Amino acid sequence: MYSSASTNKAVLEKYLSIPQGERVQATYIWIDGTGQGIRSKTKTLESKPTKLSDLPIWNYDGSSCYQAEGSNSDTYIHPVKMYPCPFRRGDNLLVLCDAYKYNKEPTLTNKRKACLEVMEKAKEFQPWFGIEQEYTLLDQDGHPFGWPKNGFPGPQGPYYCGVGASRVYGRDVVEAHYRCCLYTGIRISGTNAEVMPAQWEFQVGPTEGIDMGDDLWVARYLLERVAEDFGVVVSFDPKPMKGDWNGAGAHCNYSTKAMRVNGGMEHIEKAIDKLSKNHIRHIKEYDPNEGKDNERRLTGAHETSSIHDFSSGVANRGCSIRIPREVSEQGYGYLEDRRPSSNCDPYSVTMVIVKTTCLEN
Repeated sequence: MYSSASTNKAVLEKYLSIPQGERVQATYIWIDGTGQGIRSKTKTLESKPTKLSDLPIWNYDGSSCYQAEGSNSDTYIHPVKMYPCPFRRGDNLLVLCDAYKYNKEPTLTNKRKACLEVMEKAKEFQPWFGIEQEYTLLDQDGHPFGWPKNGFPGPQGPYYCGVGASRVYGRDVVEAHYRCCLYTGIRISGTNAEVMPAQWEFQVGPTEGIDMGDDLWVARYLLERVAEDFGVVVSFDPKPMKGDWNGAGAHCNYSTKAMRVNGGMEHIEKAIDKLSKNHIRHIKEYDPNEGKDNERRLTGAHETSSIHDFSSGVANRGCSIRIPREVSEQGYGYLEDRRPSSNCDPYSVTMVIVKTTCLEN
């Protein structure tokens, strides 16, 4: 019933090697109305832009992206950041964009505008973030990549950080994605195979303020684009397989300047106290469906806390907030919020953390 839709990329290479002259291809990227889907299209520019203002505002059919009615469908994309394109290379670009409605108001899933305003207000705190993005590779039939078609692999245990064809599936995708992130200048800091087979993680950070959301969304785009070349599907679903299998999260490591110096533990503990008093509020911001997606993952099992309760602890991966052991021993550093789901909007996550810990008494 299902067949691979991948094509022979060796054939494509002979066309990509054709000189393109001085004109440049700019791939505009934006978030659609689901709050988790990524869309893109390409525009030709007469020359390589040197600054954001050189890039024109563009538009697209919002009614085909769950963002507008067909009778009033023009939706506008405003460039906010440029990255070199690892697929076309040369002077070609990836352009991350904000989406706006016909009345110049941000679309409902444009969380970046509000996040940027919060980060500007909190600039004196120098908030740093590092997000651990988990995801699952699937065949085009929706079955986990490398899993037996009529059964299941062996129980969890040998797959985390595993090596060997019987333990890890899809490493080519991971390696290609890693190199693309390095090429674009995204601060990717590592990657590893995860607890469930066909599940992987990459980490982005540390980055400051709005850069966390920008880099993670573009890193997700790169992952989807790379997997497309391999004919593999990427799932950011927080619980892609029912049963005794780990879910997927986007653990957010966070610190302010005061947390990163001697005596910082006092500030970490104050932040955790504030987070404990806003648990429900954060849960609603930690997946695009106000906690409904995360409810399947945050059960208190499989290295998660319960979605209904707040908890914290040193080196405890079953807590809402984990304080790494080395942070506890040295008395400064950062905290890890383990609640965000793999399909979270990093703008929403970083924004609510800064609001709660820096801007509100």
